[in-house]
Amino acid sequence: MTTLDTRALVAVIGAGAMGSGIAQVVAQAGHRVLLLDNRPGAAAQAIEALARQLAGLQEKGKLTAEQREQTLARLQAVDTLEQLAEAGLVIEAIVENLQVKQELFARLERLCAPGCVLASNTSSLSITSIAAGLSRPERFLGVHFFNPAPVMALVEIVSGLATDPAVASALYEAAKAWGKAPVHTRSTPGFIVNRVARPFYAESLRLLQEGAADCATLDALMRDAGGFRMGAFELMDLIGHDVNYAVTCSVFEAYYGDPRFQPSLLQKELVDAGRLGRKSGRGFYDCSPNAVRPAAAEAQSAQAVDRCIVEGDLGVAQTLLPRLEAAGIRVERRPGNGLIRVGEAVLALSDGRMASERAQADGLDNLLLFDLALDYAKATRIALSCCAGASVQARDQAVTLFQRMGLVPSLLADLPGLLVLRTVAMLANEAADAVLQGVASTADVDLAMRKGVNYPQGPLAWAGAVGLPAVLKALEHLQASYGEPRYRPSLLLRRRVAEGRGFYD
Repeated sequence: MTTLDTRALVAVIGAGAMGSGIAQVVAQAGHRVLLLDNRPGAAAQAIEALARQLAGLQEKGKLTAEQREQTLARLQAVDTLEQLAEAGLVIEAIVENLQVKQELFARLERLCAPGCVLASNTSSLSITSIAAGLSRPERFLGVHFFNPAPVMALVEIVSGLATDPAVASALYEAAKAWGKAPVHTRSTPGFIVNRVARPFYAESLRLLQEGAADCATLDALMRDAGGFRMGAFELMDLIGHDVNYAVTCSVFEAYYGDPRFQPSLLQKELVDAGRLGRKSGRGFYDCSPNAVRPAAAEAQSAQAVDRCIVEGDLGVAQTLLPRLEAAGIRVERRPGNGLIRVGEAVLALSDGRMASERAQADGLDNLLLFDLALDYAKATRIALSCCAGASVQARDQAVTLFQRMGLVPSLLADLPGLLVLRTVAMLANEAADAVLQGVASTADVDLAMRKGVNYPQGPLAWAGAVGLPAVLKALEHLQASYGEPRYRPSLLLRRRVAEGRGFYD
């Protein structure tokens, strides 16, 4: 199989939200689609629900009446597996149970023609394991859509140990024809997205547990400085803690307890209490309809600041300089090691150490660290931390400086790497290991994270923008501060720094 044109009959098994969404995507792309569910009447009900959704799209001008009618005409509810015998592609979207899936595909292989491609939408099970009992495992692969399938662009094309590369290539091209953004990945735990995304949740959870700040402040920093659409806590509440915690546990166990994927006791406690997020009305936040979301912490200062000294190159934070000048701050430039001096305060971009560690090592009094931002020219909030013994006046002068630039300063406890820096460094580190281990290409990893979980930038491209040596240094400092292998830098990252190359060179 080298192509899958619109003449091919596609079957979808499972008429839940994911299965019906996949059926809609494929039918809208021009295929005739058979929809099957083991619950009597569920497939027909799903098509009725799709008709209402398509009518809504028509009302919004996103679909013509003709397109709606043609899509519905291509959808057919069926009652038995035998009715799928003529399908050229069968996509399964049923319960995440290995034995159930293996039994289903064994039956399908006997029913369907030898040329039929069988695919699973599994998000967590091994494609190699599902195919283990098949006589034609080369024609089996994963086609992992993201929920909701009609909206989310990413599709992970997952090859098991025996998958024929030509079959994977054909499904990749089919997904593109369906209007999706496909990526190739090997069948390893979590594939790309569910593996690489683990630090996004883990680092916020750890900082919360260590008393860095409250949920609202950490979420605001991830949005307003990091450029993410949602912070970790509000996103976990949306996903559901039962689902998010289960995925983390699954990846942790699959990697034999690697501490990089260690689940959080804070999240386990929520799951144990039944506080699952929006679905239960409470998670990290009160999710009830009339609940008032707590405000993020904001440091205030009435200090007068009209000048500062910039020593050396600020690296990725160099774009703060136009903001300083636009705010009417007189900027004096001197040679140095990437510091900003304002009054008594000394400011530096975090390098992964605690402010107190860095102040002692570098002999800097009144040191305050500021966090990474996606774009310092556009960020609206910034995290700061103070070294032990920093004066109140120094803290207030630093706060005023950022306020003058239009940035809301949020003070965090003195912990290594602040928030955005350590999260981005860990995301890039995990992405680098996925590339090193042949799970996916550099470009596909970055595309998957942008299209699958809406990251503002792919982690490997982001690491390149920050500078790979700076990312490596941050990870080494985090590892030294915590004394844990959780923060060990990827060999690929070390190699690229040693070679003076980026991930895309």
